[in-house]
Amino acid sequence: MTKFEIFDTQPKTYRLSDFDYELPEKLIAQYPTEKRGDSRMLVVHSDTEKMEDKHIQDFVDYLEPGDCLVYNDTRVFPAKLIAKKDKTDAAVEVFLLRELENQIWEILVKPARKVRIGNKLRFNEDIYSDVIDNTVSGGRVIRHNCSNEEFMEFVLKEGHSPLPPYITRDSEPMDRERYQTIFAERPGAVAAPTAGLHFNEELVKKIEKKGVKMVPITLHIGLGTFRQVMVEDLHRHHMDSEYFEISESSAETINAVKEKGKRIIAMGASVVRALESSLITGTDVNPKKAWTDKFIFPPQEIKVVDALLTNLHQPKSTLLILAASFVDRNFLLKAYKHAVDKKYRFLSYGDAMLIL
Repeated sequence: MTKFEIFDTQPKTYRLSDFDYELPEKLIAQYPTEKRGDSRMLVVHSDTEKMEDKHIQDFVDYLEPGDCLVYNDTRVFPAKLIAKKDKTDAAVEVFLLRELENQIWEILVKPARKVRIGNKLRFNEDIYSDVIDNTVSGGRVIRHNCSNEEFMEFVLKEGHSPLPPYITRDSEPMDRERYQTIFAERPGAVAAPTAGLHFNEELVKKIEKKGVKMVPITLHIGLGTFRQVMVEDLHRHHMDSEYFEISESSAETINAVKEKGKRIIAMGASVVRALESSLITGTDVNPKKAWTDKFIFPPQEIKVVDALLTNLHQPKSTLLILAASFVDRNFLLKAYKHAVDKKYRFLSYGDAMLIL
């Protein structure tokens, strides 16, 4: 039995191994396309199980006047820093994960075994942080000696762009711009909402000209988006919490579009998670500022979003599993086999998939 064998019937309860497929390492994109907006796009139709090989610039052809395209306006900040440990001056790699409260951050450190509670991590002559706690996931909690404004000013100047672990090269100056969407406004993410990386100003103008409403939400994507699922029983997997905001105006627009019978198209999995996490009862999106650890997997019903533009994701990843909530899992794996055969580019700097 091959990894891509398609079964005649779907199991009622999925397990992690149901979302495995063989991804050749050479198809994992290490660099973005030469120009933003040059990606390919695999279109899959959930109702007819038809596939089309298209280009991201064709995306507008699948939209209708009155539809609503929801995008994530989070901004990736340069979260990787080098500090020196007190007394020894040993270099420590610091990866900023999220701000917990004023002056207090959760971080990852390397080498972790040499950084303990009570240590000081010095970033320059004026800025240092005290290690005040450990986290259950192997990270550390630090407290700065300066204001968050002063610390973030330093980070934006001296930090390095984080890249996903499957991009094996070091970050380069161009990553500061290319590992960032054109919609990025609100700093807070350590990973880009990759579906948005495909868009350039030309495509946005075409979408707006067609009469499609473009609506922002914010979800600050954390490192948990790359964390492996370690349990076969999907009900036992716990997502890392991520902060999201949906404004009153965005919620009103989305709900009005749904009331008129038009579609909500999500630009990426982060948008789906934010919108679905805002629900209280029914299908109305609620204005909200909150943290979500919502894990979406079939056969959960997607109540807000009608179509999804996403990237081609890793085997057994939460992103691939979420995509299977929009389309039959067997057909999704068939589409992934097609993408492998046609040598699509995979993962963050790779090509797109539109699920209708």
